[in-house]
Amino acid sequence: MASRTDRGVSAIGNAMLLDSTLSGGALLRALNGIAAELFFSHAVAVDPSFRVRTAEERAYRYFEIGPGIEARRYRRWAAMLTGRIDVRSFGRRLPDGGPVWRDVTEVRVTPTPGGAIVEVRAPSFVWGMVRKMISALRGLDSGRVSEAEVRSALSGGHRLALPLAEPEPLVLWDVRYPVAWTHISGTYGRHQLRYWAESRKAWASRGPVLGSVGLPPLGEIGVRPGRSA
Repeated sequence: MASRTDRGVSAIGNAMLLDSTLSGGALLRALNGIAAELFFSHAVAVDPSFRVRTAEERAYRYFEIGPGIEARRYRRWAAMLTGRIDVRSFGRRLPDGGPVWRDVTEVRVTPTPGGAIVEVRAPSFVWGMVRKMISALRGLDSGRVSEAEVRSALSGGHRLALPLAEPEPLVLWDVRYPVAWTHISGTYGRHQLRYWAESRKAWASRGPVLGSVGLPPLGEIGVRPGRSA
């Protein structure tokens, strides 16, 4: 697989390498019969030396939803997290011996109803990187972390202790390679389409259900959206 995710993180775009005697179109049809919740959309034959883990770029989106979250404020800090950065403060189980550098192509913040979508693009990520970047944005936005502290950590000056943001709002959105897909699936099976329709209906009902259980808003019980009590 091109990318692995934490428990609770979803993937709308990923890639896998496999051996098969089937042609591209037949392979997609066979793969789409494996499980209703798996959708295989593109295929291409590659050289045996091709490494699926060596992607050109990966993109993650974090759906930061909750009272008081504004895209314009997050956008103020997003550019700070791009470029060549030391990710020791933004990863898990990384050594303390010296900076661990990664190149971040872009951190884009766009408004969405109820909050913001934070999209992070990079050739590669360390474990927990996006979730800790979200924690840094939250800390900067609330004033719990200073701009000077974050800049120092990003440049290799010191290591910040940042918590992991919740995994459920995070989605692996895309994995890109310098190849042209030769087979694209135009249809999916009935079981997949049924799963898709039922999933959309279930998610659409969650808001009204949670809104009617009688609990006070999060802000009234001492929990900031996106953090644990």
